[in-house]
Amino acid sequence: MKNLKFRLIVMNFLEFAVWGSYLCCLGQFLGKVGWGEYISWFYIAQGVVSIFMPAIMGAVSDKFIQPQRLLGLSHLLAAAFMLVAGYVGYNASLSVVDGMQPMSIWTIFIPYCLSVAFFMPTIAISNTVAFDILKRNEMDTVKDFPPIRVFGTVGFIAAMWFVNFVKVGQDLAAQFTYMQLLICGAFGMLLGVYAFTLPECPLHKAEEGEQKTLAQRLGLDAFVLFKDKNMALFFIFCMLLGVSLQITNGYATSYINSFAAVSDSWFAQNPTMLISVSQICEACCILLIPFFMKRFGIKKVMLIAMVAWFLRFGLFGIGSTESVGGIICLFLSCIVYGVAFDFFNVSGALFVEKEAPAPMRGSAQGLFMLMTNGIGASVGTWIAGMIVSHFCEWSAEGYLVARDGVNGGWFATWGIFAMYALVVAIMFAILFKYKHEMEK
Repeated sequence: MKNLKFRLIVMNFLEFAVWGSYLCCLGQFLGKVGWGEYISWFYIAQGVVSIFMPAIMGAVSDKFIQPQRLLGLSHLLAAAFMLVAGYVGYNASLSVVDGMQPMSIWTIFIPYCLSVAFFMPTIAISNTVAFDILKRNEMDTVKDFPPIRVFGTVGFIAAMWFVNFVKVGQDLAAQFTYMQLLICGAFGMLLGVYAFTLPECPLHKAEEGEQKTLAQRLGLDAFVLFKDKNMALFFIFCMLLGVSLQITNGYATSYINSFAAVSDSWFAQNPTMLISVSQICEACCILLIPFFMKRFGIKKVMLIAMVAWFLRFGLFGIGSTESVGGIICLFLSCIVYGVAFDFFNVSGALFVEKEAPAPMRGSAQGLFMLMTNGIGASVGTWIAGMIVSHFCEWSAEGYLVARDGVNGGWFATWGIFAMYALVVAIMFAILFKYKHEMEK
C-alpha cells in the first residue's frame, strides 16, 4: 500500500511540476524576445481550452482509453508540442542576439496552444487515476488522497525553484529564457512514460441511465440552477472574481524583475523564487478551509477571499525590492494569495457540492469551473493585458517598466486591479443573501 501511495505521489509531483515550470515566469521570456505585448494571449489560451478540452478528454477516458494510458498519451503530446515551442523560443533568442526583428508570434503561439490543450485535461485525469487506484485497493479517498495531492503543490514549487536557479550559460536563469519550455517538455515526457507503468484503471461499463452527454460534462445542464436567485448570484460573482485568477501569474514576476533595471536587488533578480511563497501559503491555507466554512459560512469566507484579492493587488502596488518595507509588502502579498485563492476556489467548490441537487452535482462543479477558470480567467487576462499595455512598456533591456508620457505605471496598474476586487467584494456583500447555520 505504501508503495502504491508513493507511486501516486510521484505522479502528482510531476503533474504539477510540468505546470510550475513556466506558468509564473513565461511572461519574462516573452518580454525579452520582443513578444511582451502578447503575454495575455498565452494565459487566455489556457482559459479557453479549459472550457471544453477537459470535458472532451473526460468522455474519452470514460469510454475508449483507460485513464492512466490517456494520461500518458496526453502528456507525451503536450510535451512534444512544448518542446517545439521551446525550439522556436531558442531561435527567437538567437534573433535578438543577432539584432534581427522578432519572429512571428504564431510560430510559438500555435505549438503552445496545442500543448496546453492536451495538458489542461490531465489535471482532472490524474485525479481520476488516483481515485480509481485508491478505491480498487480499498483505501479511503477522503483520508488518503489529500496527503498525496499536496505533493502536487510541492512539485509546482520545486519546478519554480528549479527554473529560478538553473543557469543558461553564464548569465541568465531559465526563468528568463526558452529553457523553461524545454524543462516543461522534459517533465512532461517523463510523466508521459511513467503514467504507462501505473496500475490499470479498467473502463467502467455505464449502467442504464448513467450515460452523460457532452453538455452535462461541460456543466451546461446545471444552468437550470440560475433559476434560483442566490445560486445565480453566486455563479455570477464567481465569474467576476475569476477575473483575478491569472493576473499575477501573467505579470507578477515581470513586475518584480522590472526593479532589476535600476538595482541589483536579489529579489529583483529572482522573482520566481519570491512568487513561490504564494504557492507555499496556498498549500497551508487549504488546512484552514474546513474550520472557516463551518464557523462562518460561504458568504463570509468568499468575502474574506475578495478582500484578500484586494490586498494581493494593493500590496503589490506599494511593494518594491528597493527597501525593507517594500520587500515586506511583496511578501505579505504572496502570503495573502493563499487565502485569496483557496478561500475562493476550494470553498466555492465545497459550497456548490453542498447546495446543488445530488443528480447534477458533477454538472454544477463543471459550471463552477466554466465560470471561474474558463470565462472569468480568460476575460480577466485579456483586460489585464490591455491595462498593463496602457501603463507599461518593454524596455530595450527586456524590463516591463512605466510607459513614457503615461502617469501611474505599475502603481496605477495594480491599483486598478485592487479597486476592481474591492468593488466586487462590496457588491457581493450587498447582493448575495445567504443565512449560515453553524455546524456543530
